[in-house]
Amino acid sequence: MSRAQYDFTGRVAVVTGAASGIGRAISSAFARGGARAVNWDRVPGALDAPDAPHHIEVDVTRPETIEAALALTLERFGRIDYLVNSAGFAGSTAPLDACDPAEWQRIVDVNLVGTYHVCRFVVPVMRRASAGRIVNVASLAGKEGTPNASAYSAAKAGVIALTKSLGKELAQTGVLVNGIAPAAVQTPLLAQMSPGHVQTMIDKSPMKRLGTVEEVAEMTLWLCSDSCTFSAGAIFDLSGGRATC
Repeated sequence: MSRAQYDFTGRVAVVTGAASGIGRAISSAFARGGARAVNWDRVPGALDAPDAPHHIEVDVTRPETIEAALALTLERFGRIDYLVNSAGFAGSTAPLDACDPAEWQRIVDVNLVGTYHVCRFVVPVMRRASAGRIVNVASLAGKEGTPNASAYSAAKAGVIALTKSLGKELAQTGVLVNGIAPAAVQTPLLAQMSPGHVQTMIDKSPMKRLGTVEEVAEMTLWLCSDSCTFSAGAIFDLSGGRATC
């Protein structure tokens, strides 16, 4: 089997939500490629793995924690080459009119507003360096709209639009911004959803399976690598053939 290999030696990769799931897989992949991986999350996650990222406590819904984490990251590592916005919250599945308004708001705050705040603080650092890569983890739900997941679908649609807008803003700065729109991926996030809802997503996939965190990590590494030079504001599907637009 032939797989791409990348050399990120000397580079610094910040991944939000890297305590587990997609974020941890991405940070681990960066570490295996030689990068110094930094986990911006509320919790550190497992620390006994050899590729465990350096943890700095961040709540993406609280801008002051992001600002403090940025200062600490630059103090310790001197730079940020890659930013992956992976922190997410799916919430429970229910019809729109049955959703708890507080939970609906939190889903939007974590997935969309959190991505905005992290970019707001990190973009100036990358712009000054005239180099950088930002990858926002969206979702196929943001392109198609998933029944009984109105907040998550709306928030991820916002992430897609934010990515396209920011990608155009920074296209001539040396900073490339792109996004990934996975279908359902096997992560702890699925535990927040009903089994029936998860099975519906599997049934919609032509491959009839969930994606893996490693598959998301592989695409992320390519988007951050020097092999990616002419993509900006693009959204890459990772859906097992499900995507139709």
